[in-house]
Amino acid sequence: MLDETLLVKRSQQGDMKAVEALYRNNSGRIFALCYRLCGQREWAEDFVQETFIKAWQNLGGFNGKSKVSSWLHRIASNVVIDKLRQKHRWSEDSLDESNWEQSQHVFDHHESMDIEKLLMALPERSRTVLILYEYLGYKHQEISKLTGIPIGTSNSLLNRARAKLGDNNAGLINE
Repeated sequence: MLDETLLVKRSQQGDMKAVEALYRNNSGRIFALCYRLCGQREWAEDFVQETFIKAWQNLGGFNGKSKVSSWLHRIASNVVIDKLRQKHRWSEDSLDESNWEQSQHVFDHHESMDIEKLLMALPERSRTVLILYEYLGYKHQEISKLTGIPIGTSNSLLNRARAKLGDNNAGLINE
């Protein structure tokens, strides 16, 4: 196996064999991560493909300061989080009106947009921890494994995100 950094450099120069080698060397671990996060094989396979598409599109952004596998894990984590958020929103949108009333998850369009704006205003790490913890139900230990953020830091980031959102807005995330 060639050095991963060399494979990235060759991939950046358009060497498709290097791109294929990066995929072969890392796709198994990326699949395991995606599957662990979403729990569904088909989704995980789709997430792996999207991860490598995004990585290929952003090869120029890889600076070599981290390991290639760490860079790919970050991309995969972001892909899974984004897609799960989209799927969650879609499933809420598809509920019939009686389910909306029973579950008390009624948001008007403006509130949903406000929540998205609030989330996007948070620093990336704080936003990621908040979404994983509050919105997707992960525990700090799981967040740590997923993101590489220490458990204590995850807890601190969550508390800072809640504080930045303010008491009135933090409740919107939980609903």
